[in-house]
Amino acid sequence: MKGETNRIEYKAKLTKELDLEKEVIAFLNSREGGLIYIGVGKLGKVIGVSDIDGDMLKIKDRIKHNISPSALGLFDVVPENHQGKDVIKIIMASGSEKPYFKRKYGMTSKGCYQRIGSSTEPMPQKQIDTLFASRTRNSIGKIKSHHQDLNFEQLRIYYEEKQKPLNDKFKRNLELTTEKGMLNYAAYLLADMNNISIKVAKYSGANRVNLIESNEYGYCSLIKATKNVLNKIEVENRTITKITSKERKETRLWSAVALREAIINAFVHNDYTREVSPKFEIFSDRLEITSAGSLPEGLSKKEFFEGYSIPRNK
Repeated sequence: MKGETNRIEYKAKLTKELDLEKEVIAFLNSREGGLIYIGVGKLGKVIGVSDIDGDMLKIKDRIKHNISPSALGLFDVVPENHQGKDVIKIIMASGSEKPYFKRKYGMTSKGCYQRIGSSTEPMPQKQIDTLFASRTRNSIGKIKSHHQDLNFEQLRIYYEEKQKPLNDKFKRNLELTTEKGMLNYAAYLLADMNNISIKVAKYSGANRVNLIESNEYGYCSLIKATKNVLNKIEVENRTITKITSKERKETRLWSAVALREAIINAFVHNDYTREVSPKFEIFSDRLEITSAGSLPEGLSKKEFFEGYSIPRNK
């Protein structure tokens, strides 16, 4: 094989020590993307890989979990055979939400990289700041939906209940399309059918050992899923009665207002680009609500507690 270029990178083998994320990030931050070959030496000598299926799974997992913003839909990992030996090719597209970076280090020179010639170099902080300032933060609005034949009857019913019927331009008005007019990931989440699982689990004790009930409310519009979860947990929010010599006191297990806000916030602020949905778990002594995601990109912990707000899902 020919030598490395500004669009081609070779790696002899996949190891824990190999900084694969650095190379992926550099191509995501480039104008054209590029190719990374695993099982090929620096000068183009084919070495091959011994466990091609296992290595391909590891590569996908590392790209999915170690890089931000999400590289969903921007890469492909495919097997190839060169000179009778198995080789892995990672095809990287140029990302639309630059700068991409290692989640561990954030938007710093330790986390952001760029391609310069045939080498990968840290990105200067000034360049990082400029790139971040130029991109939008609403990523699910920019990701194209894998399915374009979507129906929105459940969404229409919701708006009619609110006496705000949707017109023919609702997809554009609700920002459910990309800049090129294709339905985006937000549209996919609000469509009548999707692949998002929303579960409410109930356990008999204070741990996850004995599951006594598991309810699935997903695979439909997030609007409908939210309402179903609210109704289910409202049923579980029992009224406890305490009779004293003076009066009969009735209290709910949890504050109904706080409970509703917690459930809605779990749906609204969840990071769906990680392909993880909100989770609701009822134990004998508590209710746990889990919403996936860390602080939105560009928002520090200090700024968060000072009251700054960056909407994850506009």
